[in-house]
Amino acid sequence: MRIEQLAQDFDLQLRWTVFPLHPETPLGGRKLTDLFAGRMDVPKVMADLKQRAEGMGLPFTSRTHTYNSRRAQELGKWAEVQGVGDAFRETVYLAYFAEGRNIANIDELMAICKTLSLSVDDAMHILESGSFSAVVDADWNRAKAFGVNSVPTHIYANRMLVGFQDYTAFQRLIMGSFSS
Repeated sequence: MRIEQLAQDFDLQLRWTVFPLHPETPLGGRKLTDLFAGRMDVPKVMADLKQRAEGMGLPFTSRTHTYNSRRAQELGKWAEVQGVGDAFRETVYLAYFAEGRNIANIDELMAICKTLSLSVDDAMHILESGSFSAVVDADWNRAKAFGVNSVPTHIYANRMLVGFQDYTAFQRLIMGSFSS
C-alpha cells in the first residue's frame, strides 16, 4: 500500500513529522545487539520485520546497526521546501532499511542529494548552518507531545497506528473504528 493512495482515497493532507528514534546514537552507528542487549532477540525481530515489510511490497534488509538520523531529517525538511520531500524520504528509506547504509554519513547523504538533483553545496550549507535544526526540533517536540516512541507511527484525529500496517488498518484508523 502506498500512503499516497490512502491520501487520495480519503482526501487527506499528509504531514510528515520526524522523530528522534535513539538520538544518542553516534554518527558511526551502533550495533543493534548492543542497543537491545538482554531486551530483544534482534535476529528474530529483524526476520519478522523483513517478512512483514516484504509482505507489503516494501524492500527491507536485516540490518545489524542503527544510525543517527538527525542529519537526514534536517536535509529531509529542506528537501520538502525544494519540492522533493517524498522522493527524499523514499530514497533515505531505501538507503537505510533496504541497503543498510549509514544515513548519518555526510558522503551517503550527499550521494542521496545528487540522485535527486539537489545541490550538494546547498545541502552542506544546510547541515553546517543548522538552518533546518529548529524545524526538526519542532517535529521532535510534536512527536513527544503525541507520545510517539516508535516508527512508523501514524496519527489521525489524535488516534495512533504504529508499525507497518495494511490498508484495512489505515481505513479503520481514519473511519474511527480503530483504537490505539
